Amino acid sequence: MTQHQFHLAQLNIATIRASLSDPQMADFVAQLQTINAIAETSSGFIWRLQDDHQGDATHIQAYDDPRILINLTIWESVETLSNYVYRSQHGTAMRDRRKWFEKSDQPTLVLWWIPVGHIPTIAEAKERLAYLHQYGETPYAFSFKRSFPPTRLAESNEASR
Repeated sequence: MTQHQFHLAQLNIATIRASLSDPQMADFVAQLQTINAIAETSSGFIWRLQDDHQGDATHIQAYDDPRILINLTIWESVETLSNYVYRSQHGTAMRDRRKWFEKSDQPTLVLWWIPVGHIPTIAEAKERLAYLHQYGETPYAFSFKRSFPPTRLAESNEASR
């Protein structure tokens, strides 16, 4: 089993402090299209969840609380995702996240390996995030703090379920 047989799925959620139409969110909304374009042109980017109208996922309601935004993407590796998150304009935008998003005492980001060609569903992504919250970092669901190679995927799926 090699990394080339797998891609990295990523889900992050954030609870917005105000409606997207509220002036408090204007800077976030203004950057969204640019940040998504940077992701799409970044090395290692594969796919991102988006609706048919806005071209982003801000109007996809995955949770009962309509203030929770989701971002679901696929990348070639942890390294390529990390480069985008921390070394592109996205990293600059992250510095302002507390202006736009509420702080959470639960994990808001989860990573997991998927077979090449698989597109994770929202339900699958939510289940991985819930698993991370309940059990901590494992090969089945992890974060940047403690990542696992895809070679552990098969044993993880059998042992964790």
